[in-house]
Parts: sequence; C-alpha cells; structure tokens
Amino acid sequence: MTTEEVSSPCIRNCCLDEKNVCIGCYRDINEIMAWSKMSNSEKKLTLNRCSTRVKEKKGN
Repeated sequence: MTTEEVSSPCIRNCCLDEKNVCIGCYRDINEIMAWSKMSNSEKKLTLNRCSTRVKEKKGN
C-alpha cells in the first residue's frame, strides 16, 4: 500500500502578515520552510492549523 504525498497548500499568493503567516496559504514562516522535510502526518497537522487560522481570521 502506498501513501500519497500531502500537497502543499501554496496558492502562489505569498505575502506574510504581521505574525509571519502567509496570507495565501495560512502557513507560518517556519511551516513554509520546513514543509519539504515534514512527514505526511506533520503536513496534515500543519493543514489543520492553517484551517484554524482561516476560521480565526474570518471570525468563525
């Protein structure tokens, strides 16, 4: 059984806000730099954090 690689959430709208979080994908600078070395489980955790950041930003 093969495990499919988790894709980067990058949408090529790269600009960091005052908290060093990308306004395009909602990863912080450390997550962006570490992405290629993360395991799939780490990537999934990062995507969950991104989702939480989106909800917080939009006030939901």
